[in-house]
Amino acid sequence: MVLETLNPMHYNITSLVPETMPVATVPVLILMCFLFLIWNHEETSSIPGPGYCMGIGPLISHGRFLWMGVGNACNYYNKTYGEFVRVWISGEETFIISK
Repeated sequence: MVLETLNPMHYNITSLVPETMPVATVPVLILMCFLFLIWNHEETSSIPGPGYCMGIGPLISHGRFLWMGVGNACNYYNKTYGEFVRVWISGEETFIISK
């Protein structure tokens, strides 16, 4: 009798989980997504440059500097955004000023 109650195959796992469990997880997932968006939200800067976009912008910006070199990447950003540009190099916000 004791061995029967300790046997994990004796219990049906679906009877232990209530049927409302999937309904309860939807608001929790929505709340987590909302908190994630708030956590990643960054104030828009008045300085032109590539957008942050949850960390993708700095990766692209840093990759462009590694791929093209500093001089060519600076010329690209100056042609695209103007003479005062905000970019990311190694995760640090960097300003390119040229005339």
